[in-house]
Amino acid sequence: MSRADRPSFITVPEHEGPKTILEFMQESFPHIKPSVWLERIEAGKVFVKDSSKNQNKNQIVSTKSMAQLQQIIGYYREITQEPTIPFAEQIIAQNDNFLIAHKPHFLPVMPAGVFVNECLQQRLIRKTGIKELQAAHRLDRDTAGLVLFSTKPATRGLYHQLFADRAISKQYQAVATTNSDEQLVGKKWHIKNHIKRSQPSFLFENTDDTEHAQYAESMIECIGQSRTKALFSLSPITGRTHQLRLHMQHIGFPILNDRFYPTLQPKQPDNFQSPLQLLAKRLSFVDPVTQREETFKSPTDLAI
Repeated sequence: MSRADRPSFITVPEHEGPKTILEFMQESFPHIKPSVWLERIEAGKVFVKDSSKNQNKNQIVSTKSMAQLQQIIGYYREITQEPTIPFAEQIIAQNDNFLIAHKPHFLPVMPAGVFVNECLQQRLIRKTGIKELQAAHRLDRDTAGLVLFSTKPATRGLYHQLFADRAISKQYQAVATTNSDEQLVGKKWHIKNHIKRSQPSFLFENTDDTEHAQYAESMIECIGQSRTKALFSLSPITGRTHQLRLHMQHIGFPILNDRFYPTLQPKQPDNFQSPLQLLAKRLSFVDPVTQREETFKSPTDLAI
């Protein structure tokens, strides 16, 4: 059994009707067997967060405890068997306010799904001892490259705001296969379109439906070519989920080893020999604390 090092929280919404905390948790997580929540509560693994934020005063709940509106309920995620990702992360830079790390392919940034402690954030907390470490943005699990972390709660909002204001420049590399003799090096694309959720719901699609979709914009340039592959530099202007995957598909060059696009592949164990050929290569921004211009580059490159 793998147990999360830090608790997760869920807030009882204002419109919630009368029910026990056990019933609330069972309804809030329908993918988890009701018996699991019963076992967790009986074992003292579910608690109500104290409003003073003093974890020593957190109240363990019982199966009869009633859920109160706006109550914050804490619990520790548990997985029977957690996968291990056989690739190492690397710290690129670290100071009092932020940390830049290179994330390997297949490793999630944050706990999600079957990954509880096997994620970049938890690995870095164990490595640095900084319990307040928190990712300022995310990369898909399949994508490798640079991730910015906040190391201090007092300045954390400043780094989150960089992304909200689009004040941080991101550059990626991607590799796609080519099936023609067309010379692509130097060719550029400026993609402006809209993206919406597809089916299954974790997928997205390019769309002309501007009313029910998110605007997405990217700059793409081919910077290298071999007989069967091409290397692209991608600069996202917006930061939508799966944006670069969809925009590469849009120009006719879906990213090599993409399990989602253009066709969703059957679910199967990770193939560590065939990672998605997408890399977050560079991050540039003006540090909101020191006002210095900062640029960081991944120590790796994609090959063609």
